[in-house]
Amino acid sequence: MAKIFGLLCALLGTVALVWAQSRFDAVQIRATQVAANVWMLEGEGGNIGVSVGDDGVLLIDDQYAPLTEKIVAAVRKITDKPIRFLVNTHWHGDHTGGNENLGKAGVLIVAHDNVRTRLMTDQATLLGKTPASPKVALPLITFNDSVTYHINGDTVVVYKVPASHTDSDAFIRFKNANVVHTGDVFAAYRYPYVDTINGGSMAGIVKALDDLIPTLDDNTKVIPGHGGVSGKKDVIAYRDMIATVSARVQALVKQGKTLEEIKAARPTADFDERWGKLRRGDLFVEFVYYGYASHKK
Repeated sequence: MAKIFGLLCALLGTVALVWAQSRFDAVQIRATQVAANVWMLEGEGGNIGVSVGDDGVLLIDDQYAPLTEKIVAAVRKITDKPIRFLVNTHWHGDHTGGNENLGKAGVLIVAHDNVRTRLMTDQATLLGKTPASPKVALPLITFNDSVTYHINGDTVVVYKVPASHTDSDAFIRFKNANVVHTGDVFAAYRYPYVDTINGGSMAGIVKALDDLIPTLDDNTKVIPGHGGVSGKKDVIAYRDMIATVSARVQALVKQGKTLEEIKAARPTADFDERWGKLRRGDLFVEFVYYGYASHKK
């Protein structure tokens, strides 16, 4: 029986591996020009920002490891300049999975201090466990508050924002191009995922967006962590949705309602059509509820 069980486990593992590989084999990398020297790549995972020009390529995030060759090929269609720098907006695997491949290729990885700290050791999240990354995948340069690139005719500022999606989130602002990459602090089409186990905070997301919105104008292009190229109105709508649902959930908690009672009250009902197609409203309510409960302790 033990032998049969072992063979079954091995078979299931093989099937899972083949499924995962076929999933990535089917992914196509789509490139969108956001500004003269700034592009966005979409595939499977977080959106990738690309700065191109005579100084070489600066990447923002790198999705999953099996997609690295496709991502590099997509960059090669835009420019023949080498990929020199990689910035991680935070540590989650759908944004850092290609770090090892790019690190081995000599790309200099830069991120907030907490990104390196998280990647160095095994991490638990609400979605499962993430093993520690090898040394070559770790950021070689880290910052506490901000770091500035003077590259491709632009001033590119990478700066820490309040703990929001995680405790390691950074925004990247292209000053001349009037473009901002927000990582997963802003997602253009879905309810947020807040990694409360690793320092994420719903209130932090609202604060980060409250700080960002006054710096945007009607021409600013925003590259979200997920979804299409957006603008100021989209960021405001996302921020207001989060703040409204959070206030509703907190009010129900203060009334002594249980989580199931709060879900039954459907505090996301008027937002589900726009934001609930990928992630259900009741799951978003759980993020708000547990984040609020943790804050009250």
